[in-house]
Amino acid sequence: MNLEKSQRLKKLPPYLFVELDRKKAEAVARGVDVIDLGIGDPDIPTPDFIVEKMKEAVANPAYHRYPSSQGMPRFRQAAASFCSRRFGVELDPETEICCVIGSKEAIAHFPLAYINDLEDVVLVPTPGYPVYHIGTLFAGGTTYYMPLTAENDFLPDLGAIPSDVAQKAKIMWLNYPNNPTAACADETFFKQVVDFARQHEIIVCHDNAYSEMTYDGYKAPSFLEVPGAREVGVEFHSLSKTYNMTGWRIGFVAGNAEIVSALKQVKSNVDSGQFEAVQEAAIAALESDQSCVEEMRRIYTERRDTLVEGLRGIGLDAMKPKATFYVWVKVPEGHTSASFSSLVLEKAGIVCTPGNGFGDPGEGYIRMALTVPAARLEEAVERLKGIL
Repeated sequence: MNLEKSQRLKKLPPYLFVELDRKKAEAVARGVDVIDLGIGDPDIPTPDFIVEKMKEAVANPAYHRYPSSQGMPRFRQAAASFCSRRFGVELDPETEICCVIGSKEAIAHFPLAYINDLEDVVLVPTPGYPVYHIGTLFAGGTTYYMPLTAENDFLPDLGAIPSDVAQKAKIMWLNYPNNPTAACADETFFKQVVDFARQHEIIVCHDNAYSEMTYDGYKAPSFLEVPGAREVGVEFHSLSKTYNMTGWRIGFVAGNAEIVSALKQVKSNVDSGQFEAVQEAAIAALESDQSCVEEMRRIYTERRDTLVEGLRGIGLDAMKPKATFYVWVKVPEGHTSASFSSLVLEKAGIVCTPGNGFGDPGEGYIRMALTVPAARLEEAVERLKGIL
């Protein structure tokens, strides 16, 4: 039996959050009271009304059989109605929306629809969500990284992409509000993206997982709001952060009908769709009055203010986000992302994510997630104060 792994697996970088889990487990085993600000997994429970809908749906024998890989018509209609109410974007639920088993699944599978070999380039932001590159790698394509820097407000410089790369590019990934930097993009930037995509015949994939996790009255836009966007791209939506449903694995892709159709074709061959009881629960979430989302924003606003003010008070340069539940923090002089992350874990029992784990331009930063109560964030600041 030959157990040698495939070349694509050998090329994979260590998945960042698996390594974080390992280091956290080692600290816990040593008896450390760990404050985990590493992985962006909400600690707030899924709202009760969503859980109750799931309980009801699980008991329905109609949902015990194979689902459709593109999603129930009622789920797709609920997603379309949500986009209409929230963004003013009108979508055909039959042709312009596909249910996905969490946006991570869709992001990983999407390149299979369009990437053939190493001649096909995928434009990927860095620092960024690792799965954009991993999906490209699995599809056999070539990743070209677009650096996100503070000097450019953590937006990619489209003009810096070489013309020969742009000519070979088939897909561009974007993510605003952004993980890990928490940066936001406006309509002006998205219009530039549409023009660039038209010029070079590139498919734009906008990962909008954090669209509802916003503060201080800010409303994150949809890429699809921009004139011409639907001609060149699609948008990936997730219920994970909006409704504290990370473990439920449910989301949707919306936009250009031909592009959505290609994703549906991939999915029909690699999965059998999401359990329809989960889709029923998701429908309840999307069709609700969204008061649960307002409560989520209230909680994270308090946590954000507690952490950012605390970090600034002890001399750390922490950016105050107007979206996402991440705080992007410059490491102190004399440290790298890795050395500072190791220091705060070993000396303060705090797990945070080294910025360079999201890509080389993330060097010099750490990411902290607002996934513990405000009191624990206060304690984290006090622990940091003791080691700085």
